[in-house]
Amino acid sequence: MTDFGLFLSGEELSPPEIVRYAQAAETAGFDRVWVSDHYHPWQSSQGESPFVWAVLGAIASTTGLRMTTAVTCPTFRIHPAVLAQATATVTALAPGRFTFGVGSGEALNEHILGDAWPPVSVRLERLEEAIEVIRRLWTGETVTHQGRYFTVHNARIWSLPETPPPIFISGFGVESTELAARVGDGWITVQPDADGLRRYRKSGGAGRTQAGAKICWAPTEKEAAETAYRLWGFEGVGGQAAQDLPMWHTFEALTEAGSPEKTASAVACGPNAQRAAESIQAYVDAGFDEVYISQMGPDQEGGIRFLAEEVLPLLR
Repeated sequence: MTDFGLFLSGEELSPPEIVRYAQAAETAGFDRVWVSDHYHPWQSSQGESPFVWAVLGAIASTTGLRMTTAVTCPTFRIHPAVLAQATATVTALAPGRFTFGVGSGEALNEHILGDAWPPVSVRLERLEEAIEVIRRLWTGETVTHQGRYFTVHNARIWSLPETPPPIFISGFGVESTELAARVGDGWITVQPDADGLRRYRKSGGAGRTQAGAKICWAPTEKEAAETAYRLWGFEGVGGQAAQDLPMWHTFEALTEAGSPEKTASAVACGPNAQRAAESIQAYVDAGFDEVYISQMGPDQEGGIRFLAEEVLPLLR
């Protein structure tokens, strides 16, 4: 059976809104959430980007929800030794309820300290070393590490949970999916990628799989399509662009290639529950263990009600 959660986008929701809508999701019957980890929004129309570790602490303390970062890059703007401490603290606040979702990052967020943006192969090497550092620090031992990419000197985490969180690795290609199978506890993606899931399993990945989907509920399809295009119209470009472009202005330029009509053809927009259910059913049919659904736009409460009361009951 597939478990369904809510995807809370930090790029378009303020810190209090994320916490409030997490609580609303729990009231509506959801038991888990994804929360994105960005330094910048994708484009200025989204307008937010809070520090995810503060937000997760608030959700952990005010709900019983399971939480996953979707996803954190532990290799550039925040050193893995610091993230080892942050994740240990969140897990101590929410025992058994936190999953550390990680990925190789996007230039949009990771360029801010002036680091060069290397090719995918190097980013994956950095990610693997960062995971090694984090897991060593979760043991509570005093760690000294002199690696290819990271240095840790006599570091020890004192506030530890009884059990460390699982690490799920985001994968959009062969190399990252195979890395998830080899060193991760699970696999994350944002498409109903049945081929990628089979590759993860064939490569030895035995952990749970998570995927993210988007809808845009509104009273009319036209209103929903305009909202989805205004906030997420760049997404149709896909591919490496999302990882390699460093500024929100560029994503805004990509939006100009689309239209509300094109967005509506790609995303379930409006009050049609059957269409929304069909778009999510593709993830179920692909075999994902968990699917997290994002409501695009400010009417999160309407989207949550729509999903809980009309869409999810239609899924097989």
